Amino acid sequence: IVNVIIVMLLVGQNIASGQKIYVSPKGNDSNSGTVNEPLATLNSAINKSRLLRGSAQTKDPCEIIIMPGTYFMLQPLEIRSEDSGSPYVPLVIKAEGDERPVFTGGVKIEGFERDSENLWRAFIPQVAWYDSYFEQLYVNGRRAVRAQTPNDGFYFIKSITETVLEKGEGRSPEFAVQKIGIDPSGADCFRSFTEADYNDAIVTFYHKWDNTRKRVAHFNNAESSIYTVGTGMKPWNALDNKTRYKVENYKAALDAPGEWYLERSGYLWYIPLPGEDPEKCEVIVPILKDFISIKGESADDPVKHIRFENISFRVAGYRTPDAGNEPAQAAAPVDAVITLDYADNISFVNCEITHTGTYAFWFRRGCANCTVNQCYMHDLGAGGVKIGETVLRPQQADLTKNIIIDNNIITDAGHIFPCAVGVIIFHSSDNQVIHNEISNLRYSGISVGWIWGYAHSPSKRNTIKYNHIHHLGWGELCDMGGVYTLGASEGTSVSNNLIHHVYSFDYGGWGLYTDEGSYGITMENNLVYACKNSGFHQHYGKENIIRNNILAYNIRSQLQATRIEEHRSLSFTNNIIYYDKGTLLSSNWHKFNLLSDYNCYWDKRSKDVRFADKFFKEWQTSGKDQHSVIADPMFINPEEFDFRFRKLSIARKIKFTPFDYSKAGVYGSDEWKKLAEMSMDLKIKFDNIVNVLENKAIK
Repeated sequence: IVNVIIVMLLVGQNIASGQKIYVSPKGNDSNSGTVNEPLATLNSAINKSRLLRGSAQTKDPCEIIIMPGTYFMLQPLEIRSEDSGSPYVPLVIKAEGDERPVFTGGVKIEGFERDSENLWRAFIPQVAWYDSYFEQLYVNGRRAVRAQTPNDGFYFIKSITETVLEKGEGRSPEFAVQKIGIDPSGADCFRSFTEADYNDAIVTFYHKWDNTRKRVAHFNNAESSIYTVGTGMKPWNALDNKTRYKVENYKAALDAPGEWYLERSGYLWYIPLPGEDPEKCEVIVPILKDFISIKGESADDPVKHIRFENISFRVAGYRTPDAGNEPAQAAAPVDAVITLDYADNISFVNCEITHTGTYAFWFRRGCANCTVNQCYMHDLGAGGVKIGETVLRPQQADLTKNIIIDNNIITDAGHIFPCAVGVIIFHSSDNQVIHNEISNLRYSGISVGWIWGYAHSPSKRNTIKYNHIHHLGWGELCDMGGVYTLGASEGTSVSNNLIHHVYSFDYGGWGLYTDEGSYGITMENNLVYACKNSGFHQHYGKENIIRNNILAYNIRSQLQATRIEEHRSLSFTNNIIYYDKGTLLSSNWHKFNLLSDYNCYWDKRSKDVRFADKFFKEWQTSGKDQHSVIADPMFINPEEFDFRFRKLSIARKIKFTPFDYSKAGVYGSDEWKKLAEMSMDLKIKFDNIVNVLENKAIK
């Protein structure tokens, strides 16, 4: 009898005894969730776990095992406080084996036919009948280009006037009309506009560090001007005659292989790349805008102790609001496909996030002790990771803290919002951004702080260390840094990073950049080279420590400082500056209140290094660089960016401590490190952009 009872209990408990719930692409949500009767969706697996815990069959969360294959998500995964694990028994959601299961927020489009030899079309009834409009499309895993003009480069605006209709209370008008004069050669696209194009086409403006995305309200052919409406321009970054623009999403722009256009009538048009076959191509469009929402009840009742392992999340879209997108530094308001609020000890390990319309992760409100480790974030509409909020919360418990972003690859980002950042920390403290590969973005690599000036900032003690940050800017935006900081950030450390190839359109392609009010930051043991404007720039700040860095081969200048203040702005010691073009100093470095000593300066063109308008001896009479030297630091092969030392005699003279910059970037298997490497084709493309823009500057 006892044996029979035991068997009955085991059968009744079903999966609870093993605490495993299985999910399979071939599963069914009416199944029990065992290995032989798997469920079909993650939401059902979470619900099953809730039911089991609610029925007291088990108090611990179940382990959710995901079998290999592709899962087409119809809704995002939602996780609440009741789904929490414990420190000893976390809720684990993971792949069954080494192969990553793929969760996609897209659907396949089939039924393409050849309209002509080089043009396909497919009818999508959901677009025609249910307004299931989409703005991204993927062909064989590649983000296809929405029909645009120009196909390469930009147009420039010639003039801008604004009529304010409602001033409002803020610094920018609440409602205004902009009249934008354009070159007649760039007006051809607007001459071809249909009525539908005025509703759907988007003009993306590139102005300094921002992007504005607007629809065209009217085109005046006689005056060669367009009109846009909405929020008034920001006085600190208005459109001007250096502003460039692209126009996308109108049918007449469909003129290059790889481009596509979607009509509201439901017809999708695509110009194939050479060799593509409509019978064999996999075409996917997004139906979801995000993958996961993790939201606790409050700071006192957060979601806790959940781990995601070895899962791929692909294809989530973005739809432009009717009013477009007003400019916002770092694309700060843009959402993420994985968002957390009131979450504690949540980790993502060895996951992939790709083909998005927005950011990948946002640890938003009241998050703590969370980790993103060895995740591959690529082909992103915005940036990689956002930490904290832009709103100053009065309650400490509402501030995000202690987030670790470690050993990740963040690359190929900013496809919809070029001004997005690889990793950005807003009002948040005690975070670590370490050993990441951040590349191929149009704006800054890592950004820390969100206060412009010396007012209180809750961004403290953040660690930015051992990151490889490179190939940023691409000559599209301005005012960027490999590492960019804002506001009072006492205890923040930026160290042992390898930063190179940061190139802006106009001003502001810097390696290390302490912007407005940066305070109490230490930057040391960083190697910075091949940046456009200088290896280090301070706009204004105080009591920053810049020491033991190598700043080499930067193009226009090596050191730059802007706003002169009475207090000591920074100390600059034990650094090596090595260059063969441009000037040593730029803007007001020579007027700055700074401590500068024990540095090595070397201009390969001349032993007579100029400190603004002074030679070295004259410079020293001002009290600066009393123990510094003009000398070759004796690098092994600096022309090939090998900055190890042949001899240490000069380094010792300035009390420089050698550091191993090869440790920057990701770590782990050879396969993982290989994945982080940028292709030679992309490097050549970047160099070509730099060469073209530098040649224009010379002319």
